[in-house]
Amino acid sequence: MATVHNRAGAGEIAKTVLMPGDPLRAKHIAESYLGSAKLVNDVRGMLAYTGTYKGSEITVMGSGMGMPSIGIYSYELFTEYGVESIIRVGSCGAYSDKVHVRDIILAQGACTDSNYADQYGLNGTFAPLADFGLLYKAKQAADKLGIPVAVGNTLSTDVFYSYDSEGWKKWAAMGVLAVEMEAAALYMNAASLQKKALAILTVSDHFVYEEMTTSQEREKTFNDMIELALEFAGTAEL
Repeated sequence: MATVHNRAGAGEIAKTVLMPGDPLRAKHIAESYLGSAKLVNDVRGMLAYTGTYKGSEITVMGSGMGMPSIGIYSYELFTEYGVESIIRVGSCGAYSDKVHVRDIILAQGACTDSNYADQYGLNGTFAPLADFGLLYKAKQAADKLGIPVAVGNTLSTDVFYSYDSEGWKKWAAMGVLAVEMEAAALYMNAASLQKKALAILTVSDHFVYEEMTTSQEREKTFNDMIELALEFAGTAEL
């Protein structure tokens, strides 16, 4: 059961995993929201905790930065630990003037500049999409909680510091709401393994309005996103 990246034993990972990029955000979520939270992994500092929320067992685990990192951890969770649903809870940079800093985006799709899909040998371009059931539950939960969300297309990129400083405008012109670095790989792993995945993103900085949050704010203050994810996480497999 344990892998070179995860020491959790059999039964220590829940069927639904919330996955922030930052392992310290995973620790914050576990300590702030989960009952009886237990540390089940700390290999390479990638913290994972399993506990309960409103009677449902939930695991929260960091993914690290970028598609190679979340590709490893999500694949092992799906294949070695029997996880059925992974909900990424992360930050993103807004490309659209229709969203603002601290707004929440449900990533219906995840465009990418990554070569991650090459491994599948497809004769064309794969479109990584969220699981519709999770997307629907997330929108229902947002409406119930009175949390405004934007639903649409995002970009998962391999490049944080881009050589082409104006390239984002081409994606914005195609209606892409925001950029992050993990969702496409997560969606592809889920699709290839017949599992479920969804990325819920909080806007941490803005390419149009040139606004941004601090690293401490990203770690501890994106509460609406976390509460939204936890609201439906317990029914993710239904």
